[in-house]
Amino acid sequence: MQRTLFRWRGRFRLAHNGGVIAERVLVSASRDQHLTMSDDRLLAECTVETYRASGPGGQHRNKRDSAVRLTHEPTGVSATATERRSQHENRRVAVRRLRKAIALRVRAPAEANAPPAGPLADALADPRWPRVGQKAPTYLVAAAQVLDRLEAAEGKVSEVAAALGVSTASLVKFLSLDTDLWQEANRLRRRFGLKPLRRA
Repeated sequence: MQRTLFRWRGRFRLAHNGGVIAERVLVSASRDQHLTMSDDRLLAECTVETYRASGPGGQHRNKRDSAVRLTHEPTGVSATATERRSQHENRRVAVRRLRKAIALRVRAPAEANAPPAGPLADALADPRWPRVGQKAPTYLVAAAQVLDRLEAAEGKVSEVAAALGVSTASLVKFLSLDTDLWQEANRLRRRFGLKPLRRA
C-alpha cells in the first residue's frame, strides 16, 4: 500500500475558560485521489474494526459485531456506522461517511486567488450552480476545493467568491445546501476569528 505524505499545520485559539487549545489542520496533497478512488481501494487503505454497538433491548437487539469503524491510515480520519444490522451494510455506509469526512477535514494546498480548475471549474460551469448535485462523483472534490480556498483566504468568503467569478451570495448558498459543508466552513472561519456565516 502506498502511503500518502501529509503534514499537520497547527493553529491556536483561546478556550472559553482562557486556556489555549491547539487546533490542527491536516494537509495532504493527494487528498483528491482518495476522494475519487473506488470504495474497494479506499477500504484497502483503512483499518477496519467491528464491534457490537449498544442499542435498545428486545428482539431487535444487535447480537453480532455488526458495527463498523474505519480509520483511514494515510490521513487518520475515521468514520463509523452502527445503525444497520448487517456488517456489510454498515461497512458500505462507513465508507461513504469516511469519504465525506476526508473531503471536509483534510485540506490540500491551494491559492485563494487561483483560477478554478478540474471538478470545481465543472461545478461552477454547471447551469444549476450553486445547486449542484451532491451525488455526483466529483461533488466532494469540488466542495473540498472550496474549503481549501477558504483556508488559504483565512475564511474570507468574499475573497474566494471573487477569485471563482461568482457572487458571495451564491458561494454562501453552495455551502449552505450541505449541512456538513456548512458546519465545516463555519468551523474554519472560527479558527480565523471570523463570525459564522448566516443562511440567506
